[in-house]
Amino acid sequence: MRECGMLLPVASLPSKYGIGAFSKEAYEFIDTLKEAGQHYWQILPLGPTSYGDSPYQSFSAFAGNPYFIDLDKLVEEGLLTKEECDSADFGSNPRDIDYGKIYFNRFPLLRKAYERWLKDGHTAAEAREKLWSETVEYCFYMAVKNQNKGRSWTEWNEDIRLQKREAMERLQYELADEAGFYAFLQMKFEEQWSALKSYANEKGIRIIGDIPIYVALDSADTWYHPELFQFDENREPVAVAGCPPDGFSATGQLWGNPLYQWEYHGKTGYQWWMRRMEYSFRMYDVVRVDHFRGFDEYYSIPAGSENAIHGTWEKGPGIEIFQKMQEKFGKLDIIAEDLGFLTPSVLKLVKDTGFPGMKV
Repeated sequence: MRECGMLLPVASLPSKYGIGAFSKEAYEFIDTLKEAGQHYWQILPLGPTSYGDSPYQSFSAFAGNPYFIDLDKLVEEGLLTKEECDSADFGSNPRDIDYGKIYFNRFPLLRKAYERWLKDGHTAAEAREKLWSETVEYCFYMAVKNQNKGRSWTEWNEDIRLQKREAMERLQYELADEAGFYAFLQMKFEEQWSALKSYANEKGIRIIGDIPIYVALDSADTWYHPELFQFDENREPVAVAGCPPDGFSATGQLWGNPLYQWEYHGKTGYQWWMRRMEYSFRMYDVVRVDHFRGFDEYYSIPAGSENAIHGTWEKGPGIEIFQKMQEKFGKLDIIAEDLGFLTPSVLKLVKDTGFPGMKV
């Protein structure tokens, strides 16, 4: 049976606060999809974006973007006032997202909301208790990152970069409130997204999510779990991700994401990936996996390269990882992003998994 839907990033929804959010406009869009006889809403990744604001470079694979929190709902809860929201400068062009202004104006508002939430008798521990353990890791990571003036963990002092016990215990105490602020944001993000997704499902609309195959080097995932990636003894990347030269680029694409240590993942039964997919299936009805061919073969570029010319193709985990997923979750509602140059082995992997691919 054929069904249809629309692709619209949450950030592209109309908004008086500079960027689309889980606001009334999102609910109205779902109503429009319903009236038009659509069955799917496809979105881009919802993770918190890092430098450059790309949804495919996130500070965590287990967290949501605070920009999508609806400020009007915080006003309804008494955590902000309408005047405070209206007086913030989010940019003057409703068709353009001014990420700089959003960064410098939204977070002060969200901190006010957090402080008032605490004054209402709540605690940071209350927010953390509602989150995944990996999301709590993200909250602490952001607190340490802020203390280090926004620098990536690769530039932190060695005792913190290597997570020495004494340093970690000290920071857990010193940064409890800052980490609590991020836990509050994640709690509100999940509350609002869950309500929006439930509304969509009640209207017969399923959400197609989007997860990047790779995580960012500047992320809680890599800092907390360096064993999952191709790092040397100093926790520096040995090789990074990208694509080889083609008709569109003579020097290829140098993405810079750290590559997975697939042998280690296999020994754990792909435990981290099981957690990631469990989180994703809770967030979305269908999961689009970006750069699916990387599970068959991935392009490995020596760390420090200026371009992608001298990379090599290396073997990925293949069908085994998806067999493990099927053992754990049963039938998988996954879409394989199989665009680009596809080899016979990639086509076989897509066929063997039974996942639908993409045609553009």
